[in-house]
Amino acid sequence: MNKRPLILITNDDGIHALGIRTLIKVMRQIGEVVVVAPDSPMSGMGHAITISNPLRVNLIKKEEGYEEYSCNGTPVDAVKLGEKVVVGRKPDLLVSGINHGSNSSINILYSGTMGAVIEGAISGIPSIGFSLLDYSPEADFSHTEEYIKKIILKVLENGLPEGVCLNVNIPLVNGYDIRGIKVCRQAKAAWEEDFDVHTDPHQRKFYWLHGEFKNLDDAVDTDEWALENHYVSVTPVKIDLTDHQSITQLKNWGFNN
Repeated sequence: MNKRPLILITNDDGIHALGIRTLIKVMRQIGEVVVVAPDSPMSGMGHAITISNPLRVNLIKKEEGYEEYSCNGTPVDAVKLGEKVVVGRKPDLLVSGINHGSNSSINILYSGTMGAVIEGAISGIPSIGFSLLDYSPEADFSHTEEYIKKIILKVLENGLPEGVCLNVNIPLVNGYDIRGIKVCRQAKAAWEEDFDVHTDPHQRKFYWLHGEFKNLDDAVDTDEWALENHYVSVTPVKIDLTDHQSITQLKNWGFNN
């Protein structure tokens, strides 16, 4: 009988979010599960780590095949603590999410969900981030389960290339059937941002960031196209950020002389 894989779960919406509860439910069907997640929401933390405050891990639940902990750090802190402190070895798989809201396109750079996944890839752990295009705290995740399970089983069967993790985004149903899974690239997009300016009771100004997401890419091989057309998008993400095509151009500037 094959040994069940050890799966580390985290997120950026916090230990009590509905998304991570759905992910836990699915992962417990597949393997032994250890959860280490922030004790409060940490959206938008990207790859932030805690270096100026002590980190703490609190046991919430422990039973056969399942352990659950909260921590006072970021999602990346949770991955590091999960591997180095709680588990004490590399898990067979790391999954992060299910995020409340999209992490497609440029959003991956801001995402705490995907920051945790990239940290897993840096550590050599096959890692996947899951997001649902619904920002509501009461979002319905029930239709995500079959696709999450299918993708997880494929990764456990085939593995991932070294230094590569997966960014998976799942569309809302909204009366439409999900048409399948598309492997695609990250769309070119940007946030058009500005700050609302306010004044506090002491007459000091403070600022509140707001913005509008703009898809600048009308190609049909992108994550944005897949989601708009009711597909689950699967985007392989590299931790090597080098633009290898630009190396020759920069060398021609005379830097290597």
